[in-house]
Amino acid sequence: MILRKIKESPVGTGVILRPIAIGDAKTLSAAYVANRRHLEPWEPVRPESFFTVEGQTERIDGLLRQAADGNLVPLVMESAQDGLIVGAITLSGISLGPFCSSYVGYWVAGDQQGRGLATAALERVCEIAREIVGLHRIEASTLIDNTTSQRVLKKCGFETIGDAPQYLHINGEWRDSRLFQRILHDHAPAL
Repeated sequence: MILRKIKESPVGTGVILRPIAIGDAKTLSAAYVANRRHLEPWEPVRPESFFTVEGQTERIDGLLRQAADGNLVPLVMESAQDGLIVGAITLSGISLGPFCSSYVGYWVAGDQQGRGLATAALERVCEIAREIVGLHRIEASTLIDNTTSQRVLKKCGFETIGDAPQYLHINGEWRDSRLFQRILHDHAPAL
């Protein structure tokens, strides 16, 4: 299982990046409640159960099952001082073989913006994707007007590959997205 190979990594002063765990349900629920308005413009509409401990327990269980199958790498950013979750980053849709690719998505708490956490976490996830998962490339998308996230992607070596009309259903409507990719290496895929 990939998650067992991933060690905690510092991604900022007093913040570590680590694999998600079933015990994170309470702190992840609290993080989503605290950041609900901050994240709302960038995420799909969530049912009320998403913001509960029970909803997060169920969600984390599903993420861990997908991770066990090799389809997902779910990580959280945790404050070393108080154990609160201040963000998350996930590799999803992992495809090996000739494609060797994945998607990445991330968020950082509103009160943690501007500290470089997303950039540091994304850099670490690119290392994990290359060295542990064995991926050739990672794809990301942002809403066209999410220039903050676009700056993070560009800082981490992602290049724009185009725009996709009505790409994702975000905050109650189909939204246009800008697509990015980062090529991690040019080795042949593992057999």
